[in-house]
Amino acid sequence: MIEPFYNEKELIRESFDRAAATYDAAAVLQKEVVERLFERLTLINLQPQVILDAGSGTGAASQLLKERYRNAQFIELDLAFNMLKTAQAKTSGLKKWLSFLDSNKSAAVCADIEHIPLANESVDLIWSSLTIQWCNTPDAAFKEFARILKPGGVVIFSSLGPDTLKELRAAFKGVDEHEHVNQFIDMHDLGDALVAHGLTMPVMDMEYITMTYPSVKAVMHDLKHIGASNKMNGRRNSLLGKSAWQKIQSQYENFRHNGVLPCTYEVVYGHAWKPANKPAALADGRQIIEFRPRERS
Repeated sequence: MIEPFYNEKELIRESFDRAAATYDAAAVLQKEVVERLFERLTLINLQPQVILDAGSGTGAASQLLKERYRNAQFIELDLAFNMLKTAQAKTSGLKKWLSFLDSNKSAAVCADIEHIPLANESVDLIWSSLTIQWCNTPDAAFKEFARILKPGGVVIFSSLGPDTLKELRAAFKGVDEHEHVNQFIDMHDLGDALVAHGLTMPVMDMEYITMTYPSVKAVMHDLKHIGASNKMNGRRNSLLGKSAWQKIQSQYENFRHNGVLPCTYEVVYGHAWKPANKPAALADGRQIIEFRPRERS
C-alpha cells in the first residue's frame, strides 16, 4: 500500500542529481554525522576485505574509510549518478564508471540500496550514513544488507528520527491539508527491522543536533541545495501563495532564540552483525536445532 508520507524514489534520484554541484557547500550536518559515525566505527574490531559505502553521495566518508582500511576493496554506491560523478571528480577523472577497478581496489555503482547488485555474502563491512531515511520502510534495505554481508560482517549506519525538522513541520501546520515535511523512522523500529532480517546484537543510540539560521529562507535554501526537499506522495504539487509563506515564516519565528532560528535533527546511529554461523534450515525455511544428550560421568 502506498502511504501519503512515502517518498517517490525517482523524484529523490532527480533531486540529488540536481543538488550534486551544490551539495558539499550546504552539507554541514552530513559531514558532522559522518565524523561521529566514524568514531563509533573505530570501536569495532574488524579488518574488512570489502567495504560498501551504501548511499555514498559525494564521497564524504571515502577518505576516512580508505585511510583506516588501506588494504580493503572499496565500493561506492548511490542512487544519483551525478553524486557519484562529483565524488569521482575529487580524486580522478579517469576511472570507468559502473565497473570494478582492481588496480586501485575502488568501484562506483549507481543503484538503489533496496536493490543492491552485489553477490550474496560478498561484503565484510556496510557503511551507510544518512541514506536509510529515504527508504519508505527499512525492510528492503536491511534485507539486502543481510544478504550481501559475509558471516561475521557488520553494518553500521546513521539515519534521521521523527523529531527531525520539527520546527519546520510546526511552521507548516495549518497551512493546507498536504504533507510538507518528510517523515522519518523511529530508532526502535530500525532496531526491530535489523533483527527481523537476521542481523544480530544491534546497538542503537540517538542524539539531537541543532543547526541555526538567520531566516526561514536560509533553512529552505540549505535543504534544497543538499537535495532534501519534499518528495512524498502527499506533497502539494502547486506553489504556495504569498499569504501562506507569510504564515509559515511567522510560525517559524516563534522558535527564534538569541537572534537565530533553530533547525533540529534527530540523528540515529546503529550497528549490527551478521551471525558467523547460521543454523541449518529445511527447504521451507524452518531451522534445524540439534539437541545432544549430556554425557554422564
